[in-house]
Parts: sequence; structure tokens; C-alpha cells
Amino acid sequence: MKKLFKVALVAAGMLFAGNFAQAQSKIGHINFEQLVGLMPETKTLSAQIDAYKQTFVTQLTAMNTELQAKGKDFQDKSATMTDAVRVAKQNELQDLSKRFQDYQTTAQQQVEAKGNELTKPLVDKARAAIATVAKEKGYTYVLNSAQTDLIVSPDADDLMAAVKLKLALK
Repeated sequence: MKKLFKVALVAAGMLFAGNFAQAQSKIGHINFEQLVGLMPETKTLSAQIDAYKQTFVTQLTAMNTELQAKGKDFQDKSATMTDAVRVAKQNELQDLSKRFQDYQTTAQQQVEAKGNELTKPLVDKARAAIATVAKEKGYTYVLNSAQTDLIVSPDADDLMAAVKLKLALK
């Protein structure tokens, strides 16, 4: 009976040790921003975003020029204006300034939204390649080393080379 108990205890211990070994997680890391920057599509997307941004810059420049000219005109002529005209001109300048700021905010939001829309397929492609490499190599977690300060990270866990190979990047 004692011998059977010992055998059962040893078997249970081995089973527990086997399960513990399987539960170990393999963690890798990659600099995601660097990977996306290496992809050839990044240059094309950057040019498209810059062209889109330029449409707003042109309008903002025109609005700013108008605001500066009306502000200078107001300063030059404010001493000779009646109070009613001065107040009307001040209100006009404030309204123009508010429209300029509102347009600037809207332009920034639209450029950011367009950038997100254009880069989503590229980011998805990079994430898919990372997921494939991680699965092939048995990694359960992959950290973005660009956003995480890795105090200790062995060279063997850096997935950049494998993912670059998967995406056919140099």
C-alpha cells in the first residue's frame, strides 16, 4: 500500500511538473514603429498624407494673411475710427480669428483621421506578419519595444529579423 502511494505521488508530481512546463510563456519583442517605417508602403502613404495636409495649409495661409492684413489695418486706423466702427471692426477681427482657429482644429482632426484611415491596412499587415512569426516560433506574447522600456531582453527574443524576412524587407 505504501509503495502504491509513493508511485501515485511520484506520478502526480511528474504530471504537475509537466503541466507547469507547458504553462511557461515565451515572450518576444519588436520595435513596431521601426518595422512599419521599413515597409515600402510607408513612403507612399507619407506622400499622400502630406498632399492631403497641403490642401488645408493653403487655406490656412490665406486665412492667416487676411487676418494679419485686417489686424494691421485696424491698428493703423483705430485712432481715427468712431467707437461704433471700432467695436464693429474688433468683433469682425475676433470672428475671423475664431473661424481661423476652428478651421485649424478641424483640419488637424481631418488630417489625423485620413492618416489613420490610410495607415490601417499597413498596420494590419505588419501585425499579421508579427502574429504569424510569433505563432511559428511559439511566442505567446510579443511586446512593442518602442513603447515599452525593456530592461532585460535577450537577443534571441527580438523578432525584428524574422518579421522582416516574412515581409521580404531588407
